[in-house]
Amino acid sequence: MMAAPSVGRKSLTVCLLAAAIATGMPAMGIGSVLQLDNRESGDLHAVNGAEWRLFTDGVMGGVSVGSLAVEEVAGRSCLRMRGDVRLDNNGGFIQAALDVDEEQRRSAAGYAGLLLDVHGNDEQYNVHLRTDGMRAPWQSFRATFTATPAWRTVKLPFSQFNAYRFDGAFDASTLRRIGIVAIGRAFTADLCISRLALYRD
Repeated sequence: MMAAPSVGRKSLTVCLLAAAIATGMPAMGIGSVLQLDNRESGDLHAVNGAEWRLFTDGVMGGVSVGSLAVEEVAGRSCLRMRGDVRLDNNGGFIQAALDVDEEQRRSAAGYAGLLLDVHGNDEQYNVHLRTDGMRAPWQSFRATFTATPAWRTVKLPFSQFNAYRFDGAFDASTLRRIGIVAIGRAFTADLCISRLALYRD
């Protein structure tokens, strides 16, 4: 019986990369990411069936305005959040929020942080993570990133999220909502997201 030909390390890597490209899997490695939204739905729903929702500071008397839509930007389907953040009446934010389901929560503890593919207008944006222990709407764990006018991948380790008006420690297994937020100063927001995922080290 003829033995199967051996495959070198380099050849195996090339094969795995080709398979990842063919199937749309991230090139970071098989199993290294957990997709939360990859924009395959064609609408405002994410991988788990939850729907992205837009919130503005109007819920607290502010006058910021925004919109949330599915568009194609620079060749990629994306969730696009646009609007004007205004500080009048103690306001100052617009937010696209996504609820995390039970299965994703159970898996989250095995990952190191969040990964986003973003395109924007050279402005800074926040990611706000809300967990089970939070009661007040302003409580969250927060991190900041810049969205340039070209697609780029942003990695935000959970260890770099800072608690805001909350005393507890971050526990990924209690994660229940992810917010992508334009906040804190008066500016025009224009942010596109084509992928949101959890990543391992």
